[in-house]
Amino acid sequence: MLHRITVSELAHRIHQGEVSSREATQACLDQIGRVDGQVKAYLNYDAADALAQADAADQLRASGLATPSEHPLLGVPISLKDVIAQRGQPMTCGSRILGNFVSPYDATVVQRLKQAGAVVFGRLNLDEFAMGSSTENSAFFTTLNPWDTTRIPGGSSGGCAASVAAHECFASVGSDTGGSIRQPAALCGVVGIKPTYGRVSRYGLTAFASSLDQIGPFTKTVTDAALMTQVLSGYDPMDSTSMQEPVPDYRAAFSTSLKGLRIGLPKEYMIGGMHPEVESSVRAAVRQLESLGAEIVEVSLPHTEYAAATYYIIAPAEASANLARFDGVRYGARVDGSTPMELNSRTRGQGFGPEVKRRIMLGTYVLSSGYYDAYYIRAQKVRTLIRNDFLDVFQKVDALVTPTTPAPAFKVGEKSNDPLQMYLCDVFTISCNLAGICGLSLPCGFASDPKLPIGLQLLGKPFGESTLFRIAHAYEQSTPWHRELSPLA
Repeated sequence: MLHRITVSELAHRIHQGEVSSREATQACLDQIGRVDGQVKAYLNYDAADALAQADAADQLRASGLATPSEHPLLGVPISLKDVIAQRGQPMTCGSRILGNFVSPYDATVVQRLKQAGAVVFGRLNLDEFAMGSSTENSAFFTTLNPWDTTRIPGGSSGGCAASVAAHECFASVGSDTGGSIRQPAALCGVVGIKPTYGRVSRYGLTAFASSLDQIGPFTKTVTDAALMTQVLSGYDPMDSTSMQEPVPDYRAAFSTSLKGLRIGLPKEYMIGGMHPEVESSVRAAVRQLESLGAEIVEVSLPHTEYAAATYYIIAPAEASANLARFDGVRYGARVDGSTPMELNSRTRGQGFGPEVKRRIMLGTYVLSSGYYDAYYIRAQKVRTLIRNDFLDVFQKVDALVTPTTPAPAFKVGEKSNDPLQMYLCDVFTISCNLAGICGLSLPCGFASDPKLPIGLQLLGKPFGESTLFRIAHAYEQSTPWHRELSPLA
């Protein structure tokens, strides 16, 4: 079953001439045809363009000019969250306000994927403008979890996680503002990493909260995640927040032993109210890390309790500013009115969904005169305290280990009428974005009845991705979880 192999294995086989990119791309298209009616991961995909890219990759290999070092993703089909620009392809951001928009340029990450030889195809579903934790906020339809199609895949990058878990693509690229890569990766049983803020260019990513957003990959294995992150990373002058940090060979850090590493277990993350099988799986994973040679140290991040409140002030504030550009004048949907004010209000009123409107109103409120100091400025000060907590702890340990989510995937509609409960789905992931550090989620077990994936989160120092990959790879290779296939695979 060609569609089930990993990115690394497929790229190797294409370079060796054992399989063609056209065969691999067709395998993905066939799998989409078989299962996407149940999963609903794709908003759209251009099969003809994908096959044309695959043929070009095959011609490059046949010419002898393709090398594994320069083209590490040669011919590998990779899909995109529908907030990342790809020239000539639609980009709706899961919203009706951008229903007819076609991107005129490639995002930097798309350029890098293409330079590495990848076949970039398909637009994956998401919560509208990446605002949500379940993909139920998409203006078009809800993506479903390949492990149980009565349940959500997580969000906002639900389509990314579901497409990889259902083996409809070999990897996908999404974005993470408060857990939108790690949380759906955990709920769908795949690997997802949010790199350090500034590690991967955001040029061509539709902004939600500019000081929190970061692009990262979803993959089937840690090895693939390391390879994809290496391709995506690096300085970009088109992104003013991009950092001129060298990009190491992440796979060079792999080891079967974790001897010499100190891993912190934050007491604030092992809280009451967690699903019992999530807690037991995470504690078993901690014991496994210890058996691999790591020293486990209990640590404290004392300002963790303020993270959710801080996030839900800063993120909506930045969203309200970023989404002001969708006004019915320059691009996107337009609902005419007799005055500019009427045009603007009608366009935004009909174009945005309820969750986006809720966050715009929250953000506008905390930025308004009389409340800016009381809410936004205070939240920024608390954010600094949260970041300092991490920097202090990283003086004592090399990485942190936590649950990714407090519970496995919930049923579609279960939390739709309670925004607060929905927001708490990200309680373990939002601090990472506030602090600007790196975070990775990988499978660490399953809940029973029904069988649903559970994710383990690793948090690292700024630009400490190599350490996360070393820990994650050692854990993955010593456990069976990554070999499990979803029912729709």
